[in-house]
Order: sequence, then structure tokens, then C-alpha cells
Amino acid sequence: MHDEKLLTDTELEMMRVLWAKGEGNVNEVLAELRAERDLAYTSVSTILRILESKGFLRSRKDGRAHVYRPTLAKSDYEARTLRHVVHHVFDGESVSLVRQLLGSGQVRAEELAELRKLLDESESSS
Repeated sequence: MHDEKLLTDTELEMMRVLWAKGEGNVNEVLAELRAERDLAYTSVSTILRILESKGFLRSRKDGRAHVYRPTLAKSDYEARTLRHVVHHVFDGESVSLVRQLLGSGQVRAEELAELRKLLDESESSS
């Protein structure tokens, strides 16, 4: 359905708002973005319509406004993006991605403990 399309940075910002809210109209999305970006109403409206045409959103009329709702869960998009990165950046080698992540110094101790737990659970269920 989505043909493994990835979002642009601006599209992703708007999807994050809608994933967090569940649904929203242009004004609601714009209000959430104001702190981060200075986008015009028409720009947000256009991008939301583009996201709908790409199949990432569905809309319904509510009075004069359109209310947009994601058709793809955030976790599904995260999985799609990770598959893309592993395939295109790490030549399909998941271990290379994990090695880079662990070597980056960006993994906190509590996250590392959670990763160990997930690995242990994965091994015991195999």
C-alpha cells in the first residue's frame, strides 16, 4: 500500500504530531508545529493533502475543516525506515548498524540494559 515510501523531514514532523494526537485538522497540526517551525496555514494544508495522496493519512470532513488521521502506525514506519537504512546504508548487515549504534556513545546505560534483556528474550524464544 505504501510502497515503502519514506517521509521528508517536514512530512515526518507533521506525522509525529498526528501520531501523538491520533488525529487533527490543519490548525491543530499548525499549533503543535509553531514552537519548532514558522509554517503558513496553506503550507501545512498542502503537505497534509500530499501525505493523504501518498496514503499516509486519511481525512474526513468536520464542518469546513478536514480532520486527518494516520493510516500507518508510528512503529510500522519506524520498522520501514530501519529496513531502508539497513539495506541502503549498511548493505543489509544489521550487525553493522548495531555496532555503529553501540560505538556512537549515544546508548545510555538503561537502554543498554534493555537491549541485553531483549537479546536474552530473543535467544530463549528461538
